[in-house]
Amino acid sequence: MTVSAPLPVPEDATAWVLLEGASDVAAVRTVAHRAGLDLDERGVALVDMHGATNIRRHLLAAHALTDRPRLLGMCDAGEAPFFVRALRRVGCPVEDAGDLPRWGFQVCHRDLEDELVRRLGDDGTRAVLEDLGLTQRFAMLAQQPAWAGGSFHEQVHRFAGTASGRKELMAEALVKPLDPADLPPPLAGLLGSIVQLP
Repeated sequence: MTVSAPLPVPEDATAWVLLEGASDVAAVRTVAHRAGLDLDERGVALVDMHGATNIRRHLLAAHALTDRPRLLGMCDAGEAPFFVRALRRVGCPVEDAGDLPRWGFQVCHRDLEDELVRRLGDDGTRAVLEDLGLTQRFAMLAQQPAWAGGSFHEQVHRFAGTASGRKELMAEALVKPLDPADLPPPLAGLLGSIVQLP
């Protein structure tokens, strides 16, 4: 089950995976499927919060329910302070961003796309662009003066955000070639937490 609106929240789910945006949802859904996990059967809802600043609202909503769901999630390093403050607000004594995984919330070094591109490497990422039919479009943008001088990694990261829906498309495509045993640490940690849910 995937929830795309900030609220209402999935009151029938036994676990919520709180994610910053649609691209994170797409990647986690794909990884779970490849790992043979039926999220609906497990009562796990992937919640697109439409931005890290909505974490507090979702945590408060979860804690207001009679049958409180298990809470997991993932965020970008730059947004981690929002998660730390929100978790403290609902009574979790989180020390700092480094303590978030202990509470079920994984932290990406920059963001998930960055983690995936670094894990795949240049050749693997180029193959994904080719599979998506985006090689020529990427090459055209990479030649523009504003993009000149940047590394391939940086150019791909910027390219993912230049068109509506592309970030979601690329997140799903970038995660597909990866073996579930060779995922970036934040994604592997989140998948492990989902697997361990009762």
